Amino acid sequence: MSGCALAARKAATPIIGWEGIVPGKEDFAVLTGPYRRELLAYCYRMLGSVDEAEDQLQETLLRAWRSYDGFQGRSSLRTWLYRIATNSCLRALETRSRRPLPSGLGAPAGDPGAPLDDLATQVPWLQPIPDMLVTGGGPGDPASIVTSRATLRLALIAALQYLPARQRAVLILRDVLGWHAAEVAELLGVSAPAANSILQRARERLARAAPAEEDLHEPAQAADRTLLDRYAAAFESADVAALTELLRRDATLEMPPQPYWFAGRDRVAQFLRAVVLTRPGDFALVPVAANGQPAFAAYLRADDGCFEAHAIQVLTVTGGQVARITSFNDGRLLRVFALPGRLDRSVVEA
Repeated sequence: MSGCALAARKAATPIIGWEGIVPGKEDFAVLTGPYRRELLAYCYRMLGSVDEAEDQLQETLLRAWRSYDGFQGRSSLRTWLYRIATNSCLRALETRSRRPLPSGLGAPAGDPGAPLDDLATQVPWLQPIPDMLVTGGGPGDPASIVTSRATLRLALIAALQYLPARQRAVLILRDVLGWHAAEVAELLGVSAPAANSILQRARERLARAAPAEEDLHEPAQAADRTLLDRYAAAFESADVAALTELLRRDATLEMPPQPYWFAGRDRVAQFLRAVVLTRPGDFALVPVAANGQPAFAAYLRADDGCFEAHAIQVLTVTGGQVARITSFNDGRLLRVFALPGRLDRSVVEA
């Protein structure tokens, strides 16, 4: 068996598991299980990192387990868990800067053919999150409401990063999760007027940071599926002309940890032609879903013919065209999507 095939057989590391951490507490696991997805989504909205969100979810559940004997039921179990999660995230944010995208750090690059800058690996970049980790079941499932795909869009998560930690928490609890002012005030230990004041400042700041409202929708229509198929085919065959036809005139491309980004269809196409799509067959794309948006796991061909994990590409589709390509060029992210680190060439060709 080839090295590629051996690597491909390795199972992805489980992301979240309560069993094994607190054996013998099955009753607690059953009680808290229904809230795990929404708590993870909440921590992700607060932190902008799936890795940190998973850490804070585990911290929340451990703290809840340790103090469960003292839980007197004065509030619902869900509210109690959110209080613990909020405090945990607020503590985590005390010593951390916001997680940006390259477009949040400065103007777009002017020359698509210029030499590449050094990777800004020291920047705590925003990360994507797989839909499978945070979305619930059907429309009637309460988890589908609190983990709504629309409230996990990359643009919103990036905009939330501009808010101070407490403003971020209040805005998510009020405007995303639909909590009442009194509930938020009690959770944060402030008065209702103070909570409303924090919310107002958060809304004003978010309005300045968030992009204009766009016609975003789920890629469920046949035309949208065709668009995504055409995108993958053009990318894999290095057909920049075909790919350019799919882009909006004002399309953007950013690729953290590359610190620069490109704005405008022509410049995006020039960069792809000059730097990325230089030879057909270099990339293999696997459809996934991230942040409530269509996405692809990108594999890059290595010298031995295998394809190695390279990036998660999240697409923003508006008006039947690709408006934004956010390529998170970190192969380690594919583990979070339960995908192997390497693919055999025969698998890709099949």
